[in-house]
Amino acid sequence: MGTRPRDYRWYVLVLLMLTLLFSVADRLVFSILLEQIKAEFAFSDLQLGLLGGLAFTATYIVAGFPAARLADRSVRKNIVAAAITFWSAMTALCGMAVGFWTLFLARTGVGVGEGCSGPASQSMLADLFPRRELARAMGFLTLGSTLGTVTGLMAGGLLAEAFGWRWAFILMALPGFVIGGFLYLTVREPERGRFAAKGARIEQMPLGETISTLLANKVFLGLAFGWAVQIMIGYGMAFWLAPAMIRLFGVSVGDVALYLGLAFLIGGIPGPILGGFLTDWLVRHDERWRAWLPGIASLLAIGPLWLAFASGSFPLFLALFALAYGIYVASQAPIMSGIQNAVEPSQRGFAVAFAMFFNNLIGQACGLGLIGWLSDTLEPARGNAALGDAVLYVCFGSGLAALAIFAWTAAQMRVTGYLDRIAAS
Repeated sequence: MGTRPRDYRWYVLVLLMLTLLFSVADRLVFSILLEQIKAEFAFSDLQLGLLGGLAFTATYIVAGFPAARLADRSVRKNIVAAAITFWSAMTALCGMAVGFWTLFLARTGVGVGEGCSGPASQSMLADLFPRRELARAMGFLTLGSTLGTVTGLMAGGLLAEAFGWRWAFILMALPGFVIGGFLYLTVREPERGRFAAKGARIEQMPLGETISTLLANKVFLGLAFGWAVQIMIGYGMAFWLAPAMIRLFGVSVGDVALYLGLAFLIGGIPGPILGGFLTDWLVRHDERWRAWLPGIASLLAIGPLWLAFASGSFPLFLALFALAYGIYVASQAPIMSGIQNAVEPSQRGFAVAFAMFFNNLIGQACGLGLIGWLSDTLEPARGNAALGDAVLYVCFGSGLAALAIFAWTAAQMRVTGYLDRIAAS
């Protein structure tokens, strides 16, 4: 490509960040279109929660694990390129739905592609950045999630107001085809296990051995399940905040898309970057901060979120939400870098698929469905405030549970000898 190696790895990181950006945008554009889709098809909040959650979870059984196994032995950049091309096509098909099941199937197709990209992307970064810089690389990758949320909300809302919700899906799908082409044509596959400790397994293990090794790895399990529980907060905010604001403040879809998108941007840009640099600095003193930091951040984010819903003011709501979101996304870099460090190079893709499967099962399918069900249950008593109450209750519960799981994980880092292995590498 005619660039220095240091420049090149950041070029690849930018492409992977853009891939994650449109992964999240194509997933969450559905959020800003919820009220229009609900009005056209007369869906309940539970049905909307199932479309946003369960429609993705089932796909990881079909595509996530096989794609991750492939990523641990083949060309990862080709997997990511094919994945973004496929889910972009399925996003366009969402705009052609005629009812619940056609929309469900199209959303499932989006999930198939997204389930294939994450493991390969994170595995590639672990071979492009050394351990001392991996958290900041993961922080910049996570920036794609923030920018994707903003893009999904703002672009989706503006496109829906201009052209209708169906064309919003179709037009949002187009950039993915371009990014897929750049990944396939301009990215070189990095050397697998380049920064791994001496004696690390580079060649892929048999499936049974891979699974048994991961299940015996308490540090990996703690990080994976802690992530799955605490990501209920992120999915709850990203998916349900737009309809909650429309119901609470009576603002238009376009206004919510603009102002909520700006709030995500204000909190979501510094959050993951600071989280990455802070993690890289803290782990120089104690590796357990890869578990302590996300546990603390998960619970701290609930305070300003609670105050936002209690404020009764649209501008104050946005300011407090931006703070809550910034604190929350700072937790992602230590988790993602911790998972890559906790497993063998030959297991990295499968480990991410394992973690993301439970992210979607617990964080997205159960979390979004639970919020939708709780909102329907509270609505007779709480009216338009029911959805906001449901978001708060579920996020607070997941924050407490995540703190406990991450504290246990930090303890396992010492008793399992993980800290000694890291110090020797």
